[in-house]
Amino acid sequence: MKISRIPLLLALLSLVLLGASGIGVQLSWWAFPVGFQMLRWVVYCGVAAVVVSLICMVAPTWRRGSWTVLLLGLLIGAGSAFVPWQMAQQAQTLPRIHDISTDLSDPPAFVAILPLRADAVNPAAYGGPEIADQQRRGYPDIVPLTLTVVPADAYARALAAVKKMGWEIVADDAAGGRIEATATTRWFGFKDDVVVRVLPAAGGSRIDVRSVSRVGKSDVGTNARRIRRFIAAINMP
Repeated sequence: MKISRIPLLLALLSLVLLGASGIGVQLSWWAFPVGFQMLRWVVYCGVAAVVVSLICMVAPTWRRGSWTVLLLGLLIGAGSAFVPWQMAQQAQTLPRIHDISTDLSDPPAFVAILPLRADAVNPAAYGGPEIADQQRRGYPDIVPLTLTVVPADAYARALAAVKKMGWEIVADDAAGGRIEATATTRWFGFKDDVVVRVLPAAGGSRIDVRSVSRVGKSDVGTNARRIRRFIAAINMP
């Protein structure tokens, strides 16, 4: 086998591991810690592909007639390695929490979803002031949404946003102003639970939302991003 083909093979292996890490968890072929460990090997193989590609590019004998293969190996390897590397960087800079709420003093509580979380690693009960302090430092923009409409209209807009987000609705309690739903992440298929609360407020209504992961100490910003998208969906005309 020509040495110049090695970078492309390493890059393709990195790409396959990247896809398989999440698919395997979704199909229950292995537990999510195994999927995370595979991401480490994605970086190893991707970086190796880049390094070997560069070495071959500067060696006249190895690069002759192989520029396209070497460039593909470099680009695919770098692209594959970048994804888990970026996730690792986010994990280091973001708070190691998995429970995000717009109301930190009185977070919306789960009711209908509790049976679905019976086997969840993470509890449904809020973690208290320590979690709240970490959220304030890491996600200061996550705050309640106030609308200048009556609660019934605010609830209708919130429910429409939940459906637009594609979450699986578990409870739709218009009288109580509460929506409970489960969101599934695309890559690993993790189940995260969401509760929306609509209350009367001065001049209209107040909407609070809380998103909690069932597994994992850190959500790498997933729940905060979900809440931001949900609020943006409500505010869309």
